[in-house]
Amino acid sequence: MTAPRVPPGRWVWVSSVRRGKMGVFVVLLVFVALLSFAQVPTSHDGVIRLGGFSVLAPLVASALLSFRQTLVICGATMVGILVVYGGVSAHLPAVQRIVTITLVTAATAISVVVCRIRLEREERITRLMFARDRLTLLTDAGVRVGSTLDTARTAQELADVAVPRFADLAVVDLFDTVLHGDEPPPLPASGPITLRRVARGAAGGRGPETAGEPGGLHAYPPDSVPGRSLALGRATRARIDGGSGAAGWPGPATGPAARAHRHHAASGIAVPLRARGVTLGLAVFVRDARAEPFDDDDLLLAEEIGARAAVCVDNARRYSREHRTSLKLQQSLLPKRLPELAAVETASRYLPAGSVSEMGGDWFDVIRLSGSRVGLVVGDVLGHGLQASATMGRLRSAVRTLADMDLSPDELLTHLDDVLGPLRAESDEGDEGDTAGATGATCLYAVYDPVALTCTLARAGHPAPVLVLPDGGAAFVDVPEGPPLGVGGLPFEATEVRIPEGSLLALFTNGLLSAPRRDDGRDPRDALRSALAAPRASLDATCEAVLAAMLDGGPADDIALLLARTHALGAGQVATWDVPADPRAVGGAREFATGQLETWGLADAAFTIELVVSELVTNAIRYGSGPIQLRLIREDGVICEVSDRSSVSPHLRRARSDEENGRGLFIIAQLTERWGTRYTRAGKTIWAEIPL
Repeated sequence: MTAPRVPPGRWVWVSSVRRGKMGVFVVLLVFVALLSFAQVPTSHDGVIRLGGFSVLAPLVASALLSFRQTLVICGATMVGILVVYGGVSAHLPAVQRIVTITLVTAATAISVVVCRIRLEREERITRLMFARDRLTLLTDAGVRVGSTLDTARTAQELADVAVPRFADLAVVDLFDTVLHGDEPPPLPASGPITLRRVARGAAGGRGPETAGEPGGLHAYPPDSVPGRSLALGRATRARIDGGSGAAGWPGPATGPAARAHRHHAASGIAVPLRARGVTLGLAVFVRDARAEPFDDDDLLLAEEIGARAAVCVDNARRYSREHRTSLKLQQSLLPKRLPELAAVETASRYLPAGSVSEMGGDWFDVIRLSGSRVGLVVGDVLGHGLQASATMGRLRSAVRTLADMDLSPDELLTHLDDVLGPLRAESDEGDEGDTAGATGATCLYAVYDPVALTCTLARAGHPAPVLVLPDGGAAFVDVPEGPPLGVGGLPFEATEVRIPEGSLLALFTNGLLSAPRRDDGRDPRDALRSALAAPRASLDATCEAVLAAMLDGGPADDIALLLARTHALGAGQVATWDVPADPRAVGGAREFATGQLETWGLADAAFTIELVVSELVTNAIRYGSGPIQLRLIREDGVICEVSDRSSVSPHLRRARSDEENGRGLFIIAQLTERWGTRYTRAGKTIWAEIPL
């Protein structure tokens, strides 16, 4: 009877048991020989009878040995009994001799039968144990492989599961494109197949020189067993020897290490990692010569483990691609660079979450507004993944559009809340299995006026900003908290605060306060205030210091941080004049503008600016209501503003050739960089920016 194959991990124990049985076999054989042949020199009937029955003990004990060993013991016993009772002890009564020989023969037959039954039962139990071990290994592989969505870690989990329970050496090689989340390339029609070693596992003191450290490239010759396995797309097992049979298997190619490796290696299995119709890489398992070689059952087990691992690797690859795509989408939707404005100096940081499942839709923006004002916005879409990134981009575009209309912060959030409603409806009608979709958003919008040194803020479920005064005092701005965007039907409230020149305003998303940080016993809000209040050489240095103080490792959620250092436009950069509601005052407005331009050294631009002032003041006098005010702001260019109490806004149109009116705004549009209307509670302001 053939003994069942011993899997690796059990071969040492089984070998020790076999060595123990061999010792028992030798002892029993010597005992039978002594009992049998010790009776030859004597003729005492009692001694002979005692010796005849004493051989029954080793016969019974031999049933615990292997079948061949039992046959040898039984055969030796029968030979000894026949020699003694057939020749040496012929003087004994025939009945006594026949009874003794019959009893020994029966005991021999019973021992042989019992040994055979025992071995059959042991073989069945052993096979059941091996099947259970294989099933346990397969179950463990299903649990342990793919515990994360990291491609390299998934490959290492496969190697760790296989060693030492299934193989003494395991390596996992993947295409470079798979590691980057892309589709694997087609297999070459000829020539070696080059893969990158991603993971390895070794038992029995094998060092890195046995299979190479992860990270290196490994080329599989087309005529090698692993190379053919890759080309055919199916698992293959083979014996490994010191000749051509070792080609392509893991191990050094030359030198003493190569000879030692080939001496110990016995058999190997190469399993292509295929999932969804493409080959991602190759897993190779090798056993030492001391272990039982791989058989067909092992090949099936390796194929099953490899198939499950390949799906996990492909899931990790797809996850990496989605993470990269989502990150690129977010980065493309965020401002490439912040605008350089006279009102504020800005710096920002954006840190994406470590995983795509946690990657949110955080965004920030700096928007140039009329009157040298600036809009600062930070928002956070409450969902995660690509859906949140897409929603973030649409909300950012909506904010810029609404900001260009010069809406107040509370009005802007109200309109933005209306925008998010249809977006949520579209998301709900989409893929119902997408649990990472956007379900709402938070937003903080602030408008800073460098002339009045005021900042008007409103927030929708967003953390309040931190204001650091020039003297170093830092505090959260008391802004009434409105509901998150998407709730609908609830109002938002704006607040206005005075901000001294040189103050620092910090806007951020909730990920900064909820990020894992060093346990120093401080509240995250206190830590943030301290980090912002410390003097730094630049705003970029302040950003880095804040992130270093608030983070301990990678963020669990997206983090957006926007810092703005406020500047003021002094009295020498702003000039105002109250215009009488009289058409004759238009000439005085032109003279006021000309005199101010000469003061600023901009006499060369007087003609254009006089024309713009004349048209704006004329419109205010004819179609507006007093009081009327003209304001000139000197920045990179000249900003001309005319305010009145009327809420009626003029519209640009193309006048017909026979019309006397309707050309003023058309002329302004041609002469200025941009123009528009800003509404306030006191009326409206028509403004125009003239480049120099």
